[in-house]
Amino acid sequence: MSQSVRVWAVRGAIALLAVVVALVGVPWVYINVIKDDAPDALSLEPTNTSLATSSSVVSGENDLSGEWKIATDSVVGYRVKEILFGQSTEGVGRTSGVKGSLTIEDNSVVAAQFEIAMASLVSDSDRRDRQVNGRILDTATFPTAQFVLTTPIVVTPEAITGFEFSVAATGELTLRGVTKSVNVELLARLTDGIIEVNGQIEIVFADWQIPDPSVSGITVESSGLLEFLLRFSR
Repeated sequence: MSQSVRVWAVRGAIALLAVVVALVGVPWVYINVIKDDAPDALSLEPTNTSLATSSSVVSGENDLSGEWKIATDSVVGYRVKEILFGQSTEGVGRTSGVKGSLTIEDNSVVAAQFEIAMASLVSDSDRRDRQVNGRILDTATFPTAQFVLTTPIVVTPEAITGFEFSVAATGELTLRGVTKSVNVELLARLTDGIIEVNGQIEIVFADWQIPDPSVSGITVESSGLLEFLLRFSR
C-alpha cells in the first residue's frame, strides 16, 4: 500500500470515528448533561393522616353528596419512552387545561367526567410539542380528549377519613376521535375539602389510530401513559 493510500485510509477511519462519536456522544451529552430529567409520575403528595382525619370530621365532610368541580391545579399529561440515537429517555407533556366534575349521591359517585384541552400539552421540547399537536394527535381536528365514568363507584368509609384508598373505575375515553371503554385503578383521598384522584391509563397507539410517533433518529415505544392528578372541590 502506497503512502498516499495509507494516508487516505487513516483519514477515512478518523472521519468514520468522528461520525460515530457524533451519533452516540452528542445524544449522550444532551440526555445526561443538558436535558432535564423527566418529571416523576403524578402522585398524591404525602399528608399527615391524623390531621387530615380530624379536619375532615370537624368540617362535616362525611356528607359528600352533590357536585364537585375540577380545581384549576389539576394536571393531566402523557409519558412515553424514547430511544434517541441509542440513548434511552422519556418524553413527558402536561397541562392544567382540564375541566370537569363528579357527582356523589347515596354514597356513590354516580357521574364523573373530565375534558382535556389537548393543544395546551407542553413538554420540555418545542420540536416534540409540534409533532404532538400536528401529525400525532392532530389537535386542530381533535382539540379535546374526554373521560366519562360509565359505572358508579361506591364511596368507602375510608373516603371521609383522609386515608388514601384504591378503587377500580370503568369509563369511556375519547382520544383523537376514537372512543373506547377503559378500566383504570384510581388512588383517591379527601383532605381539607378537596377530593384528589390519581391514576394512569395505558394508551396503545394503534388502538387509538395514533400514528407512530417515531421520527428520524428517535424511536418511540408502541404505547404510552395518560397520567392524571385531579382535584375536585365544591
